[in-house]
Amino acid sequence: MYAAPTLSELYDAHAAGLFHYLTSFTGAEADAKDLLQELFIKLARQPVPAGIDNMRAWLLRLAHRQAIDWLRRHHVRRRAEEASRAPVEMFAAQDDPDQAELAKRLGAALSLLPLEQRSVAQLKLWDGLTFEEIAEVQGIPLNTAASRYRYALEKLRSELRPLYDELTPS
Repeated sequence: MYAAPTLSELYDAHAAGLFHYLTSFTGAEADAKDLLQELFIKLARQPVPAGIDNMRAWLLRLAHRQAIDWLRRHHVRRRAEEASRAPVEMFAAQDDPDQAELAKRLGAALSLLPLEQRSVAQLKLWDGLTFEEIAEVQGIPLNTAASRYRYALEKLRSELRPLYDELTPS
């Protein structure tokens, strides 16, 4: 018999990843927190369906739909694009100056990516999803997920090349 995870188990296991994913859409920590809260309120009101093979992918799909609805509801596509260009604080503060600089530059490079590419890169690199899972979460074809990831990596390499050259001994 299927034993659905409790709300607190879902929150403990997935809230941090969902929050970072939602932040990539909103560009603002407060809005991402609001969306995360709304998501868990919805989960509290309805049982988790039986037969979910990948709980994380299912939750990310719910978060993705919620973020898209949020963008539509607020008619802030232009504002969201502007926010997506602003550096998003995705990395914890670092005591090591080199690590702090790397986090700063990586955050700045990520903020230059279009929202579609940045969200795919985050799901692949930080959340460890497969392209199949990303396609399912975002409701896009598999090849689109893979090409968005490829374009994101190309842009990140280009943006971070000077830092690599600076850190690489000659």
